[in-house]
Amino acid sequence: MSKRHIHLGTEDPDCGFKRFTKAWERAEQGQIMGTEVHLKFEDLSMLLSILTPRRLEVIKTLRQQGPMSVRALSKLLKRDYKNVHVDTRALGDVGLLKRTEEGTFQVPWDVIDAHVRLVA
Repeated sequence: MSKRHIHLGTEDPDCGFKRFTKAWERAEQGQIMGTEVHLKFEDLSMLLSILTPRRLEVIKTLRQQGPMSVRALSKLLKRDYKNVHVDTRALGDVGLLKRTEEGTFQVPWDVIDAHVRLVA
C-alpha cells in the first residue's frame, strides 16, 4: 500500500507554474507518474500563519489518536473548544485535515514533507 504524501512549503509562484507545466507535458506524452499533492505558500510568513505550533499539535494528535470530533480533540488537548474549532477549520480549508462521513476530523496524509526556502 502506498503512502499518502503531501509536499508542504514555500515556493515562488513561477516555480509552481513550471512544475505544473512539466507534469502536464508528461501526461500528454503518456508518462503519467502518479498523483503528487503540493501545498505551497509564497513565503514563510504565509505558511506560518496557517501552520502554527498549536495547529501542528492538532495534526500530531490526530495522526496519533485517529479521527475525532472537535470537542474530543479540545478536551484531549486541554484547549478551548472555539480555538480548536478555528484551528481545525483553517487546517481543513488548506487540505491538511479532512472530515470523515461521521463528521470527525482526520489527517489524510501518511507523510507531510516540508521544504522551506529561508533565503531567496
